[in-house]
Amino acid sequence: MSDQLQIALLAGGWSIVVALIGLSLLWWGRRRSLRVLVPGVVVVAVAAALAGVYGAARAMFVSPHDFTVMAWVLCIAGVITCLCAAVVGWAFSRWSRSLQQAVGSFAETGQFEALRDMPAELDGISRELASASIRLGLAREREERLEGSRRELISWVSHDLRSPLAGIRAMAESLEDGIAEDPDRYHRQIRAEVDRLALMVDDLFELSRINAGSFHVNREPVSLSDLVSEALASAEPMARTRGVGIDGVVDDGLQLQADPGGISRVLSNLVTNAIRHTEVGGAVHIHATSRDSSIELSVADGCGGMPDHELERVFDMAWQRSRARTPTQATAFSSGAGLGLAIVRGIIDAHGGTISVTNAPPGCRFLVRLPG
Repeated sequence: MSDQLQIALLAGGWSIVVALIGLSLLWWGRRRSLRVLVPGVVVVAVAAALAGVYGAARAMFVSPHDFTVMAWVLCIAGVITCLCAAVVGWAFSRWSRSLQQAVGSFAETGQFEALRDMPAELDGISRELASASIRLGLAREREERLEGSRRELISWVSHDLRSPLAGIRAMAESLEDGIAEDPDRYHRQIRAEVDRLALMVDDLFELSRINAGSFHVNREPVSLSDLVSEALASAEPMARTRGVGIDGVVDDGLQLQADPGGISRVLSNLVTNAIRHTEVGGAVHIHATSRDSSIELSVADGCGGMPDHELERVFDMAWQRSRARTPTQATAFSSGAGLGLAIVRGIIDAHGGTISVTNAPPGCRFLVRLPG
């Protein structure tokens, strides 16, 4: 083995021993501030270098004078390096403190703005927190809207339940007391109110399934022409009674993979809603077409249009355009509790599609997009 290799191995051995001792001390004090740890790393590095020089000097029989000169040079360089490290550690500590204060404020207010002029790692954390703040804000807004919808749902449903129940009770008491002038009419009315309550309960059950995520889509090939024809046939009596025209146009051979019952419910609710809000003499138009590898299904009515703030709320639970507390006339299509469009949106979301509404004179246009 050459002399140079022996000296290198001896210097390396001394350096490794001192470095291991220094790293052990740093690991033991790893919970200390960066103002201490960063200079500590430099001190360990300088100490390891001094140990290596000492080992090499002993092997090379360097004179004490020369060894002292080298030691002083290393010490001076080490002190300067430690001062630089202390400045870096102080800067890191300041950045960390700023980030800690911002996180504390974030926990109290829910607002966080990304800090500037920070190292890449801390800047990445700051940006992620700012992004999380935005997502939390959006989630909080959604939660507030949902909570408002729940409160409105309780208010509307309690009213819509109380009114028919009060009517049923009054009619039943009249029949029991024998003071009903037309018992058959009372029986028909009781049956209609019971049917309306049953529809409302069914709507509530369906909506609870959708909100709980238990609504499962059983996809199979569906002919839109058949579904639209069925919806037109079912809605024809209601449209004729209200003096509203209704028609539909479907492109030839238009099919999609979807849940037949779910899409039928969507069509029924949209058409019923359109007929109920279309003025006498108006018309409801259904149109289905294929566009950009998706299926577009539109229902246009003659409601006269809606303000923008109402357009944003039409799919909320229990929201009804009319502020009157008098329930709408019960039909075979809807409970009149303001749940139909909320159910429609839930079913469309479960299919991976979207639904929107816009003003399209002389009324509104509901547009459903489903994967082709």
